[in-house]
Amino acid sequence: MQNSATPTHCPYCALQCGMNLTPQQDGGVAVVERPDFPVNRGALCGKGRTAAAVLAPGVRLTSPLVRSGGTLVPATWDEALDRVAKGLHRTRTEHGPDACGVFGGGGLTNEKAYGLGKFARIVLGTSQIDYNGRFCMSSAAAAGMKAFGLDRGLPFPLEDIPRTGCVILVGSNPAETMPPSLRYFTELRENGGTLIVVDPRRTRTAEQADLHLAPRPGTDLALALGLLHLIVAEGRVDEEYVQERTAGWEDARAAAMAHWPEYVERITGVPVPQLREAVRMFCEPEHAMVLTARGPEQQSKGTDTVGAWINLCLATGRAGRPLSGYGCLTGQGNGQGGREHGQKADQLPGYRKLDDPAARRHVAEVWGVDPDSLPGPGRSAYELLDALGTDIKSLLLMGSNPVVSAPRAAHIEERIKSLDFLAVCDVVLSETAELADVVLPVTQWAEETGTTTNLEGRVLLRRRAITPPEGVRSDLEIMHELAARLGGERALEKGFPTDAEEVFEELRRASAGGPADYSGITYRRLAEENGVFWPCPAATGAADDAGDSEDASLDAGPDDPAQDHDTDAAPHPGTPRLFLDRFATPDGRARFAPVSHRAAAEEPDDEYPVLLTTGRVVAQYQSGAQSRRVDELNTAAPGPFVELHPRLAARLGAADGDPLAVISRRGRAVAPARITTAIRPDTVFMPFHWPGEGRANTLTNPALDPTSRMPEFKTCAVRVEPVQQ
Repeated sequence: MQNSATPTHCPYCALQCGMNLTPQQDGGVAVVERPDFPVNRGALCGKGRTAAAVLAPGVRLTSPLVRSGGTLVPATWDEALDRVAKGLHRTRTEHGPDACGVFGGGGLTNEKAYGLGKFARIVLGTSQIDYNGRFCMSSAAAAGMKAFGLDRGLPFPLEDIPRTGCVILVGSNPAETMPPSLRYFTELRENGGTLIVVDPRRTRTAEQADLHLAPRPGTDLALALGLLHLIVAEGRVDEEYVQERTAGWEDARAAAMAHWPEYVERITGVPVPQLREAVRMFCEPEHAMVLTARGPEQQSKGTDTVGAWINLCLATGRAGRPLSGYGCLTGQGNGQGGREHGQKADQLPGYRKLDDPAARRHVAEVWGVDPDSLPGPGRSAYELLDALGTDIKSLLLMGSNPVVSAPRAAHIEERIKSLDFLAVCDVVLSETAELADVVLPVTQWAEETGTTTNLEGRVLLRRRAITPPEGVRSDLEIMHELAARLGGERALEKGFPTDAEEVFEELRRASAGGPADYSGITYRRLAEENGVFWPCPAATGAADDAGDSEDASLDAGPDDPAQDHDTDAAPHPGTPRLFLDRFATPDGRARFAPVSHRAAAEEPDDEYPVLLTTGRVVAQYQSGAQSRRVDELNTAAPGPFVELHPRLAARLGAADGDPLAVISRRGRAVAPARITTAIRPDTVFMPFHWPGEGRANTLTNPALDPTSRMPEFKTCAVRVEPVQQ
């Protein structure tokens, strides 16, 4: 244990807030403010302040578990690892490599995500790997790639938000999902800028807005098209910018002109005067931004919806210019980095495409394998989970809890139960881990060193502050041991080191020249510079091919990051702001999305007359596997609820706190009523952090976006009934 505070980052959301960990007499740590980190400037939410609680031995796993006689019992590491290796080997031998599935998480460090993708492809030889980040911002990523040729959550730092003139915040509630970020929007208004919030609920964030638009869930696409129609009709298009820096405007304009204001009002429920006011507020300032989050993205038309919001920025000349642009507020802690380095079904490290021959050659050379030996793209997250027990017989799951977090969760729980073999690596005994044949306890954020990439594209260094308890190993050690058992010395020769910095050195080489180029980033830089924005290529004259690990000080401890490579060339400064000179498309022009409104995959009818939308509360995080183990957070948010409007409550004869059954075509959930005028009368809301009878994702629709393969979490048809007590 250190004698002084260790600077590191919060294990929860994509802000990756800076914090200091100070040692305690009992061997644990206390979380204290770290004002020097620019993203949160010392501020922490309740989850961040209590993050150390999950490190306690009584809360987390400290021994491997194996299933014996239907029960999980403690086991030695050799016994547990042998059983995992035998289960995966048996499946691969009897059914082929693609019968082995791998499912990762958006909270894994860059090194773990990189290692997991490599392990799946060269040890197991399977194409069947994806991760829960697919459920986070894949629609925004797909739309960003189409429009700009590159996807990074925010193409500018958060510090630009208070300096712009207007922000349209679509389907995001940062007051509850990432509270320290709310100060940026508060400062925006203090500086004379305006905030427009688009959300079917009057959330704590919407209460801060200058204008709140409350569309019917699933109609965000029509809303964006209606605003673009008015921008054209009112002569607010930046024609010079459109001509010089974009392509595809004519088709996009034609599609928008079919969405006149009164038509959009009928679809969305947003009055025409509010549409006109939103256009005025957005177009009059010199600078403006559109920021989206899960609301418009978690739809079966999420890619088109985000594309329509990007169109507003392009038509008004607000992309690729200082203090303007489109950005996505990524949710999970390493949702950005987690998809950049190979645990996504169709990608290789550096954000390279798996079906690109040049990308395959580059990564295969780094890995020391034949490019033809690499499997092709596999199934997306929901499709992979849906195939469990049929095409996929065994699953290695690392850092995810799909029993609670997946859409149509009861079905996915049954698919998991039907597996021949399930191994789970996790910090706690999650609802998914409880179903496993083997559970491997892993180190946590404060017990290991590694990197993450926050929503700005800022690569950060998490430092080890305490020694993990006896009986716990890192995910990197687990992959090393399994590679030895499954692939022998040949697999280890391909590189499965247990030291995070050594893995990062290889990641640098693998990412070099790719869209997400980390080759100019080192642990020393990350320690000294409070993070580095990618792309950051290696400086000319630096170590060959983005840094040779033999030249790095890889024996440095986690609190003494390796020294940078010796070179006379100045290091690349990183790229806080993208697209200022050109977009990342072949011709440097941004692409408009020629999209039109279409209905959600499931609309209300006589049997299911109400819309359900889901989301988060401030005191819990994602599936709640960790946050539900913290007493302070459970006191603040003890369980699920159904938020509904007084008019709907009156029709049901329901009072505040009465148990309500919410029923969809996929299942039934029960939770107490929370009656409020902050939601539309035709809509109910449920948070998704809890298992059991209040599990919101029992109800949600797995209908997939055709491009991003994002499920439609944000809208489905339900009926609501009182429960007789």
